[in-house]
Amino acid sequence: MLTSSHNKLNIIYRISDNGYDKVKPEYINNRNCLKNAVSVFSPEKYKWLIIADNVSKDTRNMINSFLPEDCIFDVSFGNGAETFNVALSVANGYHNDEIVYFIENDYLHRKNADNVLLEGIMTGSEYVSLYDHPDKYLPPSKGGNPFIGENGHESTKIFTTKSSHWKIANSTTMTFASKVFNIKNDIAIMRKWTSGDHPHDFQMFMELINKGRSLITPIPGYSTHGETKWLSPLIDWESTTIQEN
Repeated sequence: MLTSSHNKLNIIYRISDNGYDKVKPEYINNRNCLKNAVSVFSPEKYKWLIIADNVSKDTRNMINSFLPEDCIFDVSFGNGAETFNVALSVANGYHNDEIVYFIENDYLHRKNADNVLLEGIMTGSEYVSLYDHPDKYLPPSKGGNPFIGENGHESTKIFTTKSSHWKIANSTTMTFASKVFNIKNDIAIMRKWTSGDHPHDFQMFMELINKGRSLITPIPGYSTHGETKWLSPLIDWESTTIQEN
């Protein structure tokens, strides 16, 4: 069943030389993150599109070292909200039963993350993130998720698939996956919270969940955001930058 889903998974990867001011480990950079993503989500198996926003010549050459020219779409916006809306428009043109995985350019993935992602989609959850966000283990008084208890505990439900434990989450970042059918149904909400210069991911997912949608994440995570403060726990993420096909 997983094999039949392989040709239906589309990767839409957004990359820029600009970014928000974040403290990141040295191993988090455009090259390492793209190399890792291409290694885990092989272009020989999955359909790729890179949205390159105002990238330098060096970055453009780096992208070309991993993917052919027909996989790259150049834009000039300078912010993640507008490039996400381009990604939404592209996804909206795919068939309903296809899967889209939106990836930002400062994420790393563990080996087998592709199959875990497909397992998550096959559970019937409308939205799947591979990122086990540390804000779910931190009380609000310390900057954590506002729906987490002051003891740092999250009230949720946990289940398993073949390869992973999963939990139901209330929010994630703009790196997530869904079937196109769901994206088309929820595109107005997504555009609402990405209409400015910066995506409001928490508010977007809270509205989707209030609408009755579900979001699941694996525990431990199979991806991480590259900000030092918010690395997905319990995994040696630096080691993922030397993964081989």
